[in-house]
Amino acid sequence: MNDKITPIREQAIIIGAGPCGLSAALELQAVGIEPLIIEKNSVVHSLYLYPTYMQFFSTSELLEIGGVPFITPNDKPTRREALQYYRDVTLRSGLRVRSYESATSIIQQADDSFQVSTVDRFGGIHTYESRYVIVATGYFDHPNLLGIPGEDLSKVSHFFQEAHPYTGMKVTIIGGNNSAVDAAMELLRVGAEVTVVYRGDQYSPSIKPWVKPLFDGMVKKGKINMLFSSRVTHIDEGSVTIEPSDPDSPSYNLDNDFVLAMTGFRPVRTLLTDAGAEVDSDSTIPTFNPETMETNLPGLFIAGVIAAGRQANEIFIESGRHHGKLIAQHILHQQA
Repeated sequence: MNDKITPIREQAIIIGAGPCGLSAALELQAVGIEPLIIEKNSVVHSLYLYPTYMQFFSTSELLEIGGVPFITPNDKPTRREALQYYRDVTLRSGLRVRSYESATSIIQQADDSFQVSTVDRFGGIHTYESRYVIVATGYFDHPNLLGIPGEDLSKVSHFFQEAHPYTGMKVTIIGGNNSAVDAAMELLRVGAEVTVVYRGDQYSPSIKPWVKPLFDGMVKKGKINMLFSSRVTHIDEGSVTIEPSDPDSPSYNLDNDFVLAMTGFRPVRTLLTDAGAEVDSDSTIPTFNPETMETNLPGLFIAGVIAAGRQANEIFIESGRHHGKLIAQHILHQQA
């Protein structure tokens, strides 16, 4: 019996249905190429994981893809508006998205095409082939772990969506950037007892300038317990252990119900490296041509935050959405 799966041939394959992956799909569509998008979760899953009531820093026009207007009455769009916008663009443009299907490997073939293997949520195996593959995966599914005892307890989360479940609870937030500050302010509004533990000895310069004075005011009023130059070294069911950086200051326990570890996320490059693409071991930035977004493997491209390496905040939707046009124009030129 022959169990070999016959690959489905595609004009182009995009791995990742975030805003930059969708933008690349629209740019390819505009030059007559109908790509298949493979997404291990839902469309723009990373945005779905953002805090429920989050508002973007950018204006709506800087988040537009494919020339489709992003209309909102607000100066800056909300998470909910962005989800609807990208969802509507996907559906109305007729983009083909294989949701809840994870790419497991990219293998270059003898004819220089690529074979992409996937597994769906039911365990089904699928295989596709294409001359062109665009990797547009993000990093939001891979939090930076603390590596401390108790991090695996159910009370610990690396994601914050909304404050309501923490009403009246003692919550320790680990981190000092925007995500930590925003979570602390929302938690305060629902009556949580908030402690922020931060390694730095002063506020992070990346904190939004219009939020910092409000947050600092709550700290000075004693509404938020801000612990600078400190770290959490152990998490128990009913407490956390705090260790000051000053060696003369002893560790101590703090009563705690929940921990929000706002420690950022890390990129994962195994799909690229296993395919044979070059990735710098220090920066984790793939080798690519910035004029075409093509890696060292002809026909294998990257788009979006995956091009940024460890400094994922160097590429946003605003800039990553343009990668698709570079890719589409390069492929069009090759086919001419």
